[in-house]
Amino acid sequence: MATSWSQVGGVNVLASAADWAWPDAVRSIFKPRGVNLLMAENAGEFVNIIATTRIHTAIVDADCQRSNGLATVKIIRRDYPLVPCIVLTHRADKELLGKALQLEAVGVVAKPVNMDILQRLLNRVFLKRYDSDLFA
Repeated sequence: MATSWSQVGGVNVLASAADWAWPDAVRSIFKPRGVNLLMAENAGEFVNIIATTRIHTAIVDADCQRSNGLATVKIIRRDYPLVPCIVLTHRADKELLGKALQLEAVGVVAKPVNMDILQRLLNRVFLKRYDSDLFA
């Protein structure tokens, strides 16, 4: 049975804050679907938001200068193992992919982010995790 988002207080996706066009671009995917986009500056903010708000997916920038993205994923996976994490990076090399796999990230997306690829990944996550075609 598909999840009724009104029963869970809406859909919340938590993402790394950025100085580039990322927030505006990702809102273009979320806004038409009624998805709430929350932004975090660092690992501490990620954890504080997840502790107080139901988060359906976290999108973490591995290249963020304010905090180590993979360390953020590690903290999220340790404290909130049910929250799916997507990693964004400029350097999608074998080493980073291996680390993301060890941390059980659901996907790694190369930057600049192709919004179609991100949307397809979100669709897979929401179909598998929440039985929802919200991002189809």
